[in-house]
Amino acid sequence: MSAKRNIQIIYKEIPQGFPDASKTFEIKKGTIVLEDVVLKSDEVLVRTLYASVDPYMRGRMRDPANKSYFGAIIPGDVMEGGTIFEVIKSNNPNFVTGDVVVGYSKWEEYSVISLDVSDQRQFKIPNAKNSPVPLSYFLGVLGMPGLTAYVGLHKICEPLTPGQTLFVSAASGAVGQVVGQYAKALGLRVVGSAGDDEKVEYLIKELGFDAAFNYKKHEDFNTILKQTCPDGIDIYFENVGGKMLDAVIQNCNSFARIPLCGMTSQYNRLSDQEPIYNLVTAIVKRLRLEGFIVFDESARYGADFTTTFTKLMKEGKIKYKETITNGIECLPDALVGLFEGKNFGKGLVKIADL
Repeated sequence: MSAKRNIQIIYKEIPQGFPDASKTFEIKKGTIVLEDVVLKSDEVLVRTLYASVDPYMRGRMRDPANKSYFGAIIPGDVMEGGTIFEVIKSNNPNFVTGDVVVGYSKWEEYSVISLDVSDQRQFKIPNAKNSPVPLSYFLGVLGMPGLTAYVGLHKICEPLTPGQTLFVSAASGAVGQVVGQYAKALGLRVVGSAGDDEKVEYLIKELGFDAAFNYKKHEDFNTILKQTCPDGIDIYFENVGGKMLDAVIQNCNSFARIPLCGMTSQYNRLSDQEPIYNLVTAIVKRLRLEGFIVFDESARYGADFTTTFTKLMKEGKIKYKETITNGIECLPDALVGLFEGKNFGKGLVKIADL
């Protein structure tokens, strides 16, 4: 029996504002003897293949006394998030050695976790070693971000009427790029915003958006929205919040729908979150603003989502951009880089080959 390396990413302290890779996290080197691991009922020993970095994770780095839909991570614990892992030892009747699973686990190379087949956040990847698409897609376009786009549009935005205008912020991100392409496939006019010119060019030339703009070049969001959405906005897929949401409300048509998916511009603000000044307009225009948590709707929409997006990808109507770095030690920088806008598309870290 030989010891295997098992690097862990420890969550050290609650960040004050933006996380700092060296202050918020610690890279802890250790070992594990796989043969010595004793599993309790329903537990499995897994090898981590990919780890996802996502905006919602900032919300988990909070004071545990502040309750939310997803539990806070406790300082001193191993960081955790969405992962793809391979089962290498099992005491769970529903999972066998060799299964490749999308789920949630610790940021460490080997981990012992308890799996529950009723958990809507996890699923097996069928025939993973011969998958026709990259495994990483199951943490992206065919996973939580893709499902988020599908749920937000169908649960809140119907009718999805061809010719209407959809605006999506953070349009080159993990969710935004899917929202835009799916809306285009349904016949809508699609406009997006992103944080640099390369991303804007990608939205228009590669993904087929009708218009896009670099929000960092426009202090007056109201003016650029009037230019890019001259007929008004019928659907706004909200990812950033703050000043952008305020400007969008001014430019919405009556009965516009606004699924509140995320507000990344506000996540690292401690006490100076930007207010919304134009909310009375929501009454006048009879707007629908509704927050949603994707996993509340997995059972309702999951099967249709998988069928629909698999078909659209085969037809070339949905492409997917990723930023993948290699090595578990890269996870702190990858997560911090997400909030700094350094990623292009879905952010992931590859930890091991299957």
